[in-house]
Amino acid sequence: MTQKIAILGASGYTGAELVRLIATHPSMEIVALSGDRKAGMAMGDVFPHLRHMSLPVLQKIEDIDFSNVDLAFCALPHATSQAVIKDLPTTLKIVDLSADFRLRDPAEYEKWYGKPHSAIEMQKEAVYGLTEFYRDEIRAARLVAGTGCNAATGQYVVRPLIEAGVIDLDEIVMDLKAGVSGAGRSLKENLLHAELSGGTHPYSAGGTHRHLGEFDQEFSLLAGRPVQVQFTPHLMPFNRGILATVYVRGEAQAIYDALATRYADEPFIEVLPFGALPSTRSVAGSNYVHIGVTADRIAGRVIVVAALDNLCKGSSGQAMQNANLMLGNDETAGLLLAPVFP
Repeated sequence: MTQKIAILGASGYTGAELVRLIATHPSMEIVALSGDRKAGMAMGDVFPHLRHMSLPVLQKIEDIDFSNVDLAFCALPHATSQAVIKDLPTTLKIVDLSADFRLRDPAEYEKWYGKPHSAIEMQKEAVYGLTEFYRDEIRAARLVAGTGCNAATGQYVVRPLIEAGVIDLDEIVMDLKAGVSGAGRSLKENLLHAELSGGTHPYSAGGTHRHLGEFDQEFSLLAGRPVQVQFTPHLMPFNRGILATVYVRGEAQAIYDALATRYADEPFIEVLPFGALPSTRSVAGSNYVHIGVTADRIAGRVIVVAALDNLCKGSSGQAMQNANLMLGNDETAGLLLAPVFP
């Protein structure tokens, strides 16, 4: 049976990535695409790499007929998403790619995003969309909140280590390098080629990055006590990818074993042989995560590195995984594309 799909915010990077993935899906059909500022345009004119596909013309959200839509991906900006989603039909399944429903506590949302939440009842209903850790809840959900791409990368490293009790919870340091597509498609001076190319810089240092709200929420819930990580992201002059280097205190073999055991049956997460470290180029364009572990020269300290594609596994691919569960599909449907290399 064909499943009818709408993508709201299809004129952004994550919207285009969803279209690319759905093109290979055995049962999903795109029946509506929104892009308010580009309403009336063909998707192939907005994204020439999709020109070969037969797709609906972009339209305004209020003009979409949701009566024949099974699931909507909401790839809208933060704050816009909650205002739109609260007015969508209650029978519609929704996967939201924004930050609007990731934090369960409305006070935490206001703290990190600077304004009160306008759809608190739906916020209570939303299931956090880190697929490998919330599968049962996602299957039964009407609204799934996709994680932040940085937050997903860090959690793939740290969650199994908290679960297994093999690290010191008060000594977790994350150094994260992110490709420029994670900043979105809107024009920003600091993202111009001349401003970005040939260099790199940290941003949101010192505990101001909004994805820290997700780390605080998820790690503290898992540990049963407050856990705060030290986290500094860096903007890199490449298009796709996140590389998280995480420094922890523990025993290297125990840390490796905890990760290898936790992910042994996961279709998209590969723990490399001990001592091998991943690269963003090895996962580009795919829904795969590569994780490597090596001992530090300082006894009792361990380095764990994770790489994923921020637009795919960090956002749209994760959203597809969740949608597959919500619609009763094979979880891997449409997502087994090999990484692009070189």
